[in-house]
Amino acid sequence: MENTTQTLPNGGQPTSPRKEIKPKTGCLGSTMIIILLLVILLPIGIWMWRANNKMVNKDQDVQAQWAKVETAYQKRADLVQNFVNTIKGMSEFEQSTLTQVIEARSKASSVNINAENLDEETFAKFEKAQDEFSGALSKLMVVMEQYPTLQSTAGYMSLMTDLKGIENEIRAERNTFNELAQDYNKYIKRFPNKWLASMFGFDSVGYFKSAAGAEKATTVDFSKK
Repeated sequence: MENTTQTLPNGGQPTSPRKEIKPKTGCLGSTMIIILLLVILLPIGIWMWRANNKMVNKDQDVQAQWAKVETAYQKRADLVQNFVNTIKGMSEFEQSTLTQVIEARSKASSVNINAENLDEETFAKFEKAQDEFSGALSKLMVVMEQYPTLQSTAGYMSLMTDLKGIENEIRAERNTFNELAQDYNKYIKRFPNKWLASMFGFDSVGYFKSAAGAEKATTVDFSKK
């Protein structure tokens, strides 16, 4: 059988044609896209993380201060109960005023607010109930001035001093709460924080509308004592 194998000069063997090496542009393009996305998204992610943490901190400050407000109001409710217990034994005391105080105290104590849900509607109900209680208590203080026997009762002056201190505490805690609540509301309503607050469920909170204008109408008056 005839040998058909082709031989090259100098005994060399035939070689296959070289393949053209193309640059790997696909990998390079993907890398550039990833880097570009990181440059754009990383600052946004850092901003979102910081803004969310700041909203959480402000929200926690509001809730913590609200607990102090509730504590101050509860102190007043407990102290007024001592007044009621003292007056109940006096048959000649004006019972209608005493009844108003008892009913207003009961109503104010029944309006409870979850610190995590300080929406304006619920907050307004709480403030209205407390203001009505303050109004009834102011009337009680005026009527009590008409009973010298009551004023000479043991512990009366101590109760009055304690009540005045609690009223001052309530005003202070309310003012601090208003400052924190308004600061929180402003922060979550600013752009672009408003978008982020909506996405993560941060809602505006209510605050004491009457703290500046109606304070005289809702604060117990001790000047006639």
